[in-house]
Amino acid sequence: MPAIDPLLLATVRIATFVGTEGLTTASGFFFRRDERLFLVSSRHVFIDEESGHHPDRIEIELHADAENLADSTGFSVLLFRDGLANWRQGEDDGGGIDVAVLEIQADALPTGGALAAFTPENLPGAADDIGIGQAVLIPGFPLGFHDGLHHFPVVRQGAVASPYGWRFQGMGWFLTDARTHRGISGAPVVVRAPGRAPLPWLLLGIHSSRLDMGNRDLTADESLGLNASWYPDIVMTLTEPG
Repeated sequence: MPAIDPLLLATVRIATFVGTEGLTTASGFFFRRDERLFLVSSRHVFIDEESGHHPDRIEIELHADAENLADSTGFSVLLFRDGLANWRQGEDDGGGIDVAVLEIQADALPTGGALAAFTPENLPGAADDIGIGQAVLIPGFPLGFHDGLHHFPVVRQGAVASPYGWRFQGMGWFLTDARTHRGISGAPVVVRAPGRAPLPWLLLGIHSSRLDMGNRDLTADESLGLNASWYPDIVMTLTEPG
């Protein structure tokens, strides 16, 4: 069998629940900082007051056997303990950031499984030139769709649609031009970066949601096809010890 790109093992499907009642599906990815492992996704996957979305736990789908990627298992994680959130969310001068991280107890994961994770080495630096129109990939689970046999995400293509490094309309995001759907919230936005370890990818952002014009004529005008992606430096803030 051909080797699997570790990007597909770092991107995971998330299902949200209240007790045993399933609510939604979404996307996320693993981020490892030192010896700690985190799940990164959109904040609105964990809680969304506006829509009344209040899950109490999530379940992530893991590859349980590195020798047999068709073998998967669900790993359940509580979102709250003693009334307090187990996850962290971010804010900046522009307000709330639609990114959250949830620490995963790595020693509780199945032994012998297949898992990959981004690290701080995968974040952009001053030497990384990301230009307008830069092609990007967004692996995730649109509408929950994926390879149900091997449990891999599908990968959408897109492009950077606003100056990278600038805060679009004063918010901590940039725009991508890509076809996306519900269920892909929380997916990593990446560009290939050979030589990076442990993943040969640069993590440009965290996909949040589609953007649209509030005054668009739904009959005469097509959707813009643009999306908000939060800059990934917030992940370093949210994974700081303490």
